[in-house]
Amino acid sequence: MRHFISIKDVENLPELVNKALDFKKDPWKHAEFGKHKTLGLIFLNPSLRTRLSTQKAAQTLGMSIMLMNFDNEGWALETEEGVVMKGTSAEHVKEGAAVVGQYCDIIGVRSFPKLRSRDEDYSDVMLSKFIQYANVPIVSLESSILHPLQSLTDLMTIEEYRTVKKPKVVLTWVPHFKSLPQAVPNSFAEWMNHPDANVDFVITHPPGYELAEQFRGKAEIIYDQNEALKDADFVYAKNWSSYHQYGKVLTTDSSWVIDNSKMDLTNNGKFMHCLPLRRNLKVMDEVLDGPQAIHIQQAANRVHAAQAVLKKMLEDNF
Repeated sequence: MRHFISIKDVENLPELVNKALDFKKDPWKHAEFGKHKTLGLIFLNPSLRTRLSTQKAAQTLGMSIMLMNFDNEGWALETEEGVVMKGTSAEHVKEGAAVVGQYCDIIGVRSFPKLRSRDEDYSDVMLSKFIQYANVPIVSLESSILHPLQSLTDLMTIEEYRTVKKPKVVLTWVPHFKSLPQAVPNSFAEWMNHPDANVDFVITHPPGYELAEQFRGKAEIIYDQNEALKDADFVYAKNWSSYHQYGKVLTTDSSWVIDNSKMDLTNNGKFMHCLPLRRNLKVMDEVLDGPQAIHIQQAANRVHAAQAVLKKMLEDNF
């Protein structure tokens, strides 16, 4: 595995999931594996779980860590080719990425979409430029369109908690007052659609919130949330803005909020969310503080998913 950008970079999905689960049993089992290797973490946007979990994962492998919050610590990076740099950007990504690649053996990059131009965001410019110019393996810490570390964590968590061979997994849109990216639902759909995920996958949302076809794949789309939630084994709640009316909030319908009455429709289903989460706006306290919620355990698994990915990248590249 040269880079970890999407599920397409994973040759053997069950093996990677099992490696993550093995790390959970003994997080320090490979404490010297990454000795004398450096992980650079470049954040152009805020992070809590991704930042801390990836740092801890690298530490448990014996790696050194260099971290920069580029939004307020680094030079603004220009990505356009052939441009006369008379604007606010002080450094071109050609130099910026190349220099970071001189200091680091693996680089993690986090860059959100601007939600103004679908073509621009879905070209994933910043991540693509780091791959092009850094000349070292790149791991996505969430890009404009995908969040593979989160999705590996999600699949690992489902594997850990599944009680039937092929559980019903429902990705449900929930309301929010601001535009949010499609990266997490895109990525979750991509991973759930993989044959080795072995789930019955359903997406439910109001009309107009259809995900890009390349990611939603053959998932069953149900516009009636109550109908979709019936007999679900896992409920994954997430808000996203419209893909076709790009970046727009089409509704804030509170009837889509997840409460106990919604969870009662499930097969004693487990509640999941990638976090952060605005309580009582998208999901009620009664669910988050109840016995069906596993979002904290899900967040804890972020460390072990990152361990599995970093170890695989170290094995394959050094």
